[in-house]
Amino acid sequence: MDDQRLPFIILLITASITASHSSEAPATPCRSNCGSLPIKYPFGTGYGCGSPRFEPYVACNSNQLLLTTHTGSYLITAISYKDSTVTITPSAMSTCNSMQQSPNLGLDWASPFQLGPSILLLLSCTPPTSSLTIKGSPVCDPSSTHLCATFYTCPAVVNLGMPLFPPTNTCCVYSPANFNGKGELDLREMKCKGYTSIASLEDSPTDPSKWLYGVTLKYTDGGFDDYYMNNKCNTCEDSGGICGYSPPSNSFLCICNNGFNTSTDCYNNFNPIQGYEDVLGSSTSLSTWKIWLRLWVGLVFCIAA
Repeated sequence: MDDQRLPFIILLITASITASHSSEAPATPCRSNCGSLPIKYPFGTGYGCGSPRFEPYVACNSNQLLLTTHTGSYLITAISYKDSTVTITPSAMSTCNSMQQSPNLGLDWASPFQLGPSILLLLSCTPPTSSLTIKGSPVCDPSSTHLCATFYTCPAVVNLGMPLFPPTNTCCVYSPANFNGKGELDLREMKCKGYTSIASLEDSPTDPSKWLYGVTLKYTDGGFDDYYMNNKCNTCEDSGGICGYSPPSNSFLCICNNGFNTSTDCYNNFNPIQGYEDVLGSSTSLSTWKIWLRLWVGLVFCIAA
């Protein structure tokens, strides 16, 4: 064999081995944001991104981050990574400007979410709400009826079939709020037409038009244990990567912006295939070049034999 061929053959073999051992990228590209929301672990923008425990429930669709449960899909409007909470705004939830009859709100028991510290008001209920019980236990907080009186000053109450300034005994501050055995807020069972959830009174406790409306949900840690979370995922994100996982084993994956993915981080991470793509056209897929490189290696060995 010509000695000048040897370096070329070695290069092809090395590239083929590297390609065959590199971590497979998710089917859809992972992003560090969805619309205006920054996306970090345990959340992801699609399959293979973030935590495998969160992926069935949270995804980015048309630049909107949505939480999907058995009762519907809900827009996520805020994430607090410090407090491990998200805020959702169900489209059928009442606010001061828009009141309407609402379907049940629910969470999947298998999901990593549960109700957080929102103030939940049940609206247009059969009076008196002071007698409203679930399994024999009262559910209305009598010390917070002033919130009902304040919310009922909103003219939109007429959309619930009530007169202006309706009696506050048709409203219930549900505390502590909980879901039934189906994981739902069952409004029909409690004989209420709608609900609102107040994420924050802001600085205007007597002006419901300035309240921040939304359902606050707490979430638990992701699909990786503390070692992966503290030592791998944080390092991955610090290096400019995005945390994900490699199906079907769901092993940890650090997705780097150069198109090469590792089980560690993106520091000093060079993709040897990327160089060929730069020369031959960035539109050529990485998977295709893996196949061609292996074919070339096989061809070279056949010629050299």
